[in-house]
Amino acid sequence: MGKRLTAVTIKAILAGMSIGIGGVLYLSVDNKYIGAFLFAIGLFCIFSFGFNLYTGKIGFLITEKNKRSFALDLLFIWLGNIIGTGFVALCLRFTRVSSALSAKAQSLCEVKLADNPLSIFILAMFCGMLMYIAAYSYKNGTSPLQKYIATFICVAVVILCSFEHCVANMFYFWISFSFSLKTLAYLIIMTIGNSAGAFIIPALQKLCKESDRSDNN
Repeated sequence: MGKRLTAVTIKAILAGMSIGIGGVLYLSVDNKYIGAFLFAIGLFCIFSFGFNLYTGKIGFLITEKNKRSFALDLLFIWLGNIIGTGFVALCLRFTRVSSALSAKAQSLCEVKLADNPLSIFILAMFCGMLMYIAAYSYKNGTSPLQKYIATFICVAVVILCSFEHCVANMFYFWISFSFSLKTLAYLIIMTIGNSAGAFIIPALQKLCKESDRSDNN
């Protein structure tokens, strides 16, 4: 189990770094539509290399047979994601772009932290649903076009709708020096919201299949 969890965590750190790079792209572009599209490079890398992103994995807990083992993986994935985003933010502090990125991220974080927990939860829930759609489409898509269009469209919708993505926000909190007990609490709310949203489609699909079986019997 030790080696398996180590591998899970390393892939999670790499996923966090990928999202961090996507966050840098978003903060570096003035046009929000271009920024929303470019942010998807993070998820593109994660899917292409098989990295572990919490919001890309959590929805599959519903259909996973070994739920206990998978749930433990998810805990290490979340921790790995926060380490990976923090690593990118830490490295950038030694660069010339640090102050500009920090200032932009600070503005974003102020809006998020001024919001109420219910609003944060709902916005995170819809993000979770879209991330599941992206992950499912990449995993089960019948063509490369379907896989990658779903990836980029879902990420763009999340950003343009101001939905809350817990891992992206990890990066924003790190780069803006905004980490505190309140930001940690909000990250937990976002994580719960992302998880709830990711469960909606697979849970209802499972319910429909069970109903169909009952009708056939």
